[in-house]
Amino acid sequence: MAALGNNTLEVFDLRTNRWVQSIRGLYHPQGVLYVPESQKLFVANAEGGQVVIYDGESLKRVSAVEGLNDADNVRLDAAARQVYVGYGDGALAVLDAGDGKRLGNIKLDGHPESFQLEKSGPRVFVNVPSARHIAVVDRKRKEVVARWPLGGDEANFPMAFDEANSRLFVACRKPPVILVIDTKSGKTTARVDSPGDADDLCYDAAGRSLYISGGEGFISVVNQRGPDQYGAFNKIPSAAGARTSFWAPDLHRLYLAVPHRAEQKPEERVYGTEP
Repeated sequence: MAALGNNTLEVFDLRTNRWVQSIRGLYHPQGVLYVPESQKLFVANAEGGQVVIYDGESLKRVSAVEGLNDADNVRLDAAARQVYVGYGDGALAVLDAGDGKRLGNIKLDGHPESFQLEKSGPRVFVNVPSARHIAVVDRKRKEVVARWPLGGDEANFPMAFDEANSRLFVACRKPPVILVIDTKSGKTTARVDSPGDADDLCYDAAGRSLYISGGEGFISVVNQRGPDQYGAFNKIPSAAGARTSFWAPDLHRLYLAVPHRAEQKPEERVYGTEP
């Protein structure tokens, strides 16, 4: 877990729910990605312009990729053995998943927030809030091939993907809504009420559910009845400002980072679902 305020990376054992150690010496860490094949850990830093690479076994620093100011979200293209990093005023950097060598750069119209890679094709779907659209990137051509406007909706930060049904989920903050988008046409096929200040959105394919964490103090759960049919969201109390979450499908668990605020202590909360 990236602890941005502490400039550390906190390591937990997900099976035992125990804290393991802190990795120090980072500068506003944000995106974190582990690459199983190369056993490398990539950590994007919002300050300092670095993506730092660690050995996944020893957790020792191996190298760093420079020149990536405001590095944020990180994703893996496992088939191509490449890592994508959103950074700066508007770009995706492409890195080798083994040694971190910089392989390319894809220009965008603004700073990228959450993005998702499709496995069945070459596309990347990228939230670009400042441009009020979703950029569609072709990974082979290394360029934007389409832009899907949001219409009257704004502040599209979190994103999740149901590739089996060709549905992209985009949470907007203004107004608070989840857009369900057909990735074959780019058209919005459904709108679902969302909590305010949403920052992470997870899709549980097995449970056919969406989990949304927002800063208002609760987690929202939305049941998927069909590709374009969704139930009203249910609220699960959490904590004020706890909007960063991670879904572990193999464990059927949602992990929520709770920040320190007044009497509220920082902690990692674990929520279980029925398999």
